[in-house]
Amino acid sequence: MLAALGLDAAAEAVYRSMLAHPQDGVQALAERLAQPPDEVRRSLDLLSELALIRPSHERAGQLRAVPPEVGMELLMARQQAELAAQQLRIKASRAAAAQLIAEFADLRPATAQPGVEQLTGLDEIRDKIASLARDLRSEIMTFAPGGGHSPESIAASRPHDQDLLSRGIQMRTVYLDSVRNSQPTVAYVSWLAELGGQVRTVAELPTRMILFDQQAALIPVSSQDTRAGAVVLTGQGTLTALCALFENVWAAAEPFGQETVVGAEGLSGQETTVVRLLAQGLTDDAIAKRLGVSARTARRVANDLMERLGARSRFEFGVRAVQQGWLPVRA
Repeated sequence: MLAALGLDAAAEAVYRSMLAHPQDGVQALAERLAQPPDEVRRSLDLLSELALIRPSHERAGQLRAVPPEVGMELLMARQQAELAAQQLRIKASRAAAAQLIAEFADLRPATAQPGVEQLTGLDEIRDKIASLARDLRSEIMTFAPGGGHSPESIAASRPHDQDLLSRGIQMRTVYLDSVRNSQPTVAYVSWLAELGGQVRTVAELPTRMILFDQQAALIPVSSQDTRAGAVVLTGQGTLTALCALFENVWAAAEPFGQETVVGAEGLSGQETTVVRLLAQGLTDDAIAKRLGVSARTARRVANDLMERLGARSRFEFGVRAVQQGWLPVRA
């Protein structure tokens, strides 16, 4: 009952008993409350510290409980003093934090171009993402190439995604079609959809990208090593173009959970992309990376397409793909 004032249940029981039975000593209190004498002594120490008991003026060596109207006033005054001290500590901490932030900002190198912030290393990238996510007000839009996610990365993402969606942030993410074959990713996306997240897939994505409230875009400097570094773009013209790119890809993407759409040529979106990449001369490894699949899978898809056209070489495949209408005729 009095825990909010710093008094635990055992000490409160001793205090109440001493008010009702002022003649009781340690042994009598222990028997009356069915507590060990050491526990009663501990409670007496706490009551003495809180000034709720004092030495008796009439009986030397005995303690007497302070009347509750006095004792409760003392406890509340003590708590108010502690609260005031805590507020002073918080104020001092805020001032120190503001000073540290200002000093750190002064140490950062000046941005080479307006609207462009360079980030180096994974720690700096993650810190920036966390900062931008914390300040989100309406929407986050993401291109997420790379195929299925590991259970570890999914477990790490769940709390952050749940926090954003619980704040009413709209979340739209475009994955590669290949994630439909990753059971951990399928389960994660289903969970995300239940919370209000929107997910679509396409065969190929131009880059990894995160757009925050259409006010900032984070893009890796290298598609080969996304951990090496990134840039944060805030220029209005650049953001307008990147938002338009996202909306175009989003409009053409297939909602997750919907059956894969087959085009008029009898090709899925992934197969259409493989046809185009084969015609460009990309290797199986390069195609696999673009699609977020293994080289073995990319090779299997390519071989299936060649068999469907009866092509014995990739050059012949390109010719027959044009004849079949799988590739546009170049002027």
